[in-house]
Formats: sequence, C-alpha cells, structure tokens
Amino acid sequence: MKFHKKRIGSFKRYGIIVVIALFCAVLMWVGQRSQVSVFSNNGEPRALSQGSEEHPFISLTFNISWGSNKVHDILKSLEAHETKATFFLSGEWAERHPDIVKAIHDGEHEIAMMGYAYESYMDKEAAEVRQDIEKAQGVFAKLGFEEVHWIRPPHGKYNEEVLKVIEEEKLEAIQWSVNPRDWENPGTNKIIDQVLNDTGKGDIILLHASDSVKQTDKALEVLLPGLKQKKLKFVTVSELVNGSQTTIEQVN
Repeated sequence: MKFHKKRIGSFKRYGIIVVIALFCAVLMWVGQRSQVSVFSNNGEPRALSQGSEEHPFISLTFNISWGSNKVHDILKSLEAHETKATFFLSGEWAERHPDIVKAIHDGEHEIAMMGYAYESYMDKEAAEVRQDIEKAQGVFAKLGFEEVHWIRPPHGKYNEEVLKVIEEEKLEAIQWSVNPRDWENPGTNKIIDQVLNDTGKGDIILLHASDSVKQTDKALEVLLPGLKQKKLKFVTVSELVNGSQTTIEQVN
C-alpha cells in the first residue's frame, strides 16, 4: 500500500514536471513566432534591428547625408573584398549626386533612404514626416529607383507616430545592432575592435560614408576579411529579411 502511494506520488510529480516543460516550450515557441520578418503586429509599429541568429548572415549598412569624397574610397574597399552593402541615402544628397548613386547601384549594392532633408522626424508633425518621405520617394523614382523599400529615420530617432507614417507609406524602418560610432572618428583600431568583437549572426552594422568619417575606409580593410574569417556572410538588408527570420524592435 505504501509502495502504491509512493508510485502515485512519483507519477504526480512527473506529471507536474511534464506540464511545466510543455508550458515553457509553448512560451519559447510563441517567442520565436513573434520574431518573424514583419514590422508591425496588431497595429503596433516596429523597426527591424537584427536578423535571426540561426543563420550566418550580417548586413553592412552605410548612411550618407553629405559630402562626395569618402564614399569612393569605401566603394573601392567593398569591391576589392567582394562585399555587398546597403546604402541609406538622404533624398537631398541623392538629388545632388546622381552619378554616385549610380556608382553604388552599379557596384551591386542596395539603395535605401533616410527621408529627404535628413532632419529628425521627432521634431515634425505626422504630415511633415509624410511630406519629407514622399519628396524623397519622388527623387529616387526620378533616379530610377521606384522600389525603395527601406528607410532609416534621420538620426535613428523615431516614435510610434513616425513608424505609423512609415508603414502607411509602404516602407519598412531599419535600425542597427552594432554601432561603432565611426562618425566620431574614435580611431581606426577602435572601430575595428568594436565591430569584430560585437558582430555575430544576424547583426546589422551601422557605418557612414559621408565626408565626416576619416577612418572608416581604412577600418574596412581589416573588418571585411576579419568578419569573413568568423564565417559570417555579408548580405543586403533585403536578403537578410527574405533569407531568414528576423527580430523586430517595438517602440517604447
């Protein structure tokens, strides 16, 4: 009788453990399902900041809002190391430098936008944000890029209202997960060390190709082969989104 009761107690404890394990598994499954490659959920706008860690893909991205010199050195480095990147351009800059935009495209890099005037959307009304985006869309369309899908809000600043306008304009907001702050010119070795140490599967790297950066092109000579040695594969943002599941960042 005592043995029977002991067995029943053991079965009960085992049953509880199984239930808890199943509950945890369901929670993990739901979490993974919430990280699919979408940018809104139940009306809540979100921004992509990182791809899935299940794949060796990383996206190298460059912002350009002014200047026309440094971008050429960066394009040469990318070509020499057979690396694709995504360039986020302000519409105003693209309008002034259509030849460089063409050179970026001819290098098989992806064209994305940062609005037109590169002024923070946090200081604008929704109607002004929409106007800036549509003006940029008009510029890129004239340059032959009618299917620009990605936008990086100017200065990386946004809120729920901004992302809602972006979504209504049929664009997707892209942020980043690795940021060595190269525009501050902290030192070539510091840029290299931070990117190599921080970058892993699914990361989106933020760099710049405006004339303010003095060390980025030199850093690339070490970064590009170094990241490849880590068995990471450079892909455009579109390939990162389409080729793997992605994590999304909700506005707080």
